[in-house]
Amino acid sequence: MAFSLVEVTLALGVAAFCLIAVLGLLPTSLKTQQASIQQTTANQIISTIFSALRADIRLPPGLANKVCGDDPGPCAWGDLNGHWRDVAIPFTLYFTNVGKQTGALNGDLPADAVFKATITYTFPPSDTTTLANIIVTWPAQGVPTGSVTSVMAVNR
Repeated sequence: MAFSLVEVTLALGVAAFCLIAVLGLLPTSLKTQQASIQQTTANQIISTIFSALRADIRLPPGLANKVCGDDPGPCAWGDLNGHWRDVAIPFTLYFTNVGKQTGALNGDLPADAVFKATITYTFPPSDTTTLANIIVTWPAQGVPTGSVTSVMAVNR
């Protein structure tokens, strides 16, 4: 048995139609993958901020500059010490594409910044507890195309 030219042509047409449909989904899947990567990085940044806020205040005097470890790059975590007492005053940190902190606390926008983290304390602080509203947006400059928000209870 052999296939006729009409049958082969119809089979190629059906295969081409299916291939075009699959290729049409490619840009959407790439955009979804990029958004997923950015959301994952933003969540890692929030986790890093949580850890730094929980640990920073508990450091003994004189050790606030040890928060960043031996990293020679810019690090503003030590500058967060004590800011939890200031209610409704946002603090800004910038991060690179891989989630590494860059620039200074409330400083100018660094050239390598991709993510912007804004930390605002929303609950009137006591000696033991305050609430921190943390918003990470991207890109750092211009109109944000994505964001992740979290609220943290900072216990002292």
